[in-house]
Order: sequence, then C-alpha cells, then structure tokens
Amino acid sequence: MALSTVLTVPAGETKPMIIDEDHLGRMTLGDRGLEREVLQIFARQTALTLERMAGAGPARIGAAAHTLKGSARGIGAWRVAAERLEQATADKRGHDAIGEAIAELEAASVEACAAIGARLAECPEEPSPDTFGDRACEH
Repeated sequence: MALSTVLTVPAGETKPMIIDEDHLGRMTLGDRGLEREVLQIFARQTALTLERMAGAGPARIGAAAHTLKGSARGIGAWRVAAERLEQATADKRGHDAIGEAIAELEAASVEACAAIGARLAECPEEPSPDTFGDRACEH
C-alpha cells in the first residue's frame, strides 16, 4: 500500500494521508535514495524525540515538539506535526492537556513510522546506477 492511500472510515468520510507522497516527492526532488534517507532519519528522530519528552518539563517538551513539527512538515506527515502539543506547552495548559497532546502525537507517530516501514520495505535499497543500470522502485 502506498503512503498516499486515503483510508476510508465507516461513514464514507476520509482520513488524511499518513504521509503526503506528493509533498515528499517535491521535497526530495523525486530522488528515491534521498527519500529513503529522509524517511529513515525522520523515523529515528521521532522515536528519540518521544523518548526525550518522557519526564521532561513543558519548556523542553515544547522545544522538542517544535523540532518534530518542522521535520514532520518536511516529509508531509501532517498529523505528526505536533502543533497541538507545542501550543499546549506554550499556553501552559497543564499536565492533562500536555499528556493528551503527547498521546495524540505518539499515536500519529506510530502510524507514520508504520507507513514509513512499509514504504521502505516496498522499495529496498537499489544498486548503484553506475553498476546495474538505472532502476527506480515503481509503485
């Protein structure tokens, strides 16, 4: 399943894409190798950022959310773009609001990382074009 697949919910409504494939393609200039590298870095950064948030104070959580927001926007992972968490820490809404926003971010991150894992499995690393010819992973 491609990352740009829109998931259907019971009422016929749609959920937004997990990863905006068109945006990702524009940001990586259509270079599949660069796309792969960027997705791998994002998945690692997301896991590390969520770990660092555990037990941190609102200021550190807000700073981490801001960093993650920029990275998520870079690959088109709009649901991971931690705006709600960043806003909750800036507004000093309290631990309950921050906790809810972290839980929402964690769920979106798990979904995005699963989609990234599927994408990377669909398109394994390819041999160098110099050695074996230019073969692009087709979807």
